[in-house]
Amino acid sequence: MVRLMVLGMLKIKSLSGYEIQQILQTNQSDIWAGILPGSIYHALKKMEKEGLVEVDSVEQTGHRIKAIYKITEKGQVEYIRLLKESLVENSVILPGTLYTGLAFLHDLPKDEKLRAFKEQKLMIEKELDKLRAGQKEKEQYVTLDTIARLQFENMFDHCKLQIDFIQKLIDQMEQMDDRQTQSWNKDFQKYFD
Repeated sequence: MVRLMVLGMLKIKSLSGYEIQQILQTNQSDIWAGILPGSIYHALKKMEKEGLVEVDSVEQTGHRIKAIYKITEKGQVEYIRLLKESLVENSVILPGTLYTGLAFLHDLPKDEKLRAFKEQKLMIEKELDKLRAGQKEKEQYVTLDTIARLQFENMFDHCKLQIDFIQKLIDQMEQMDDRQTQSWNKDFQKYFD
């Protein structure tokens, strides 16, 4: 994902690693793309060694020296390959960690389960707020095309769907007494008998 994002941005304009990082953070793309700030510099150095990008110029601002990178012909070929690959890769990612935890839910007391579910829900709600803020921020600089609007709607819908699921777990848990919560999901243990 980092390589595609960096190459795609460099295809538009030559940029420094810092500029790439700032653009991603400004419109919250780093969140939905799952790109950690430090990974940009690592990707640039690695892609430079591979001949996908090269230093276009070096600028000095005060005591800082920054390299401005541009995409090479080889990088453009790799960019197209990564772009095609990204469009056919499975885009449905199940919450594996959560689902695994639910399989062993019977091992936690009811109050800890509720606390964890409420924490998860709050975390996703905050993420949704960040995504909405990212859309508003992006709209200050560019007019969103139909694809970008659909992309934001889909991200929002994913978050809302997960929030709804977590709320159903909370509601279910709150309706159960302690005995029922201990037996909830014990069926999974039958596979080991």
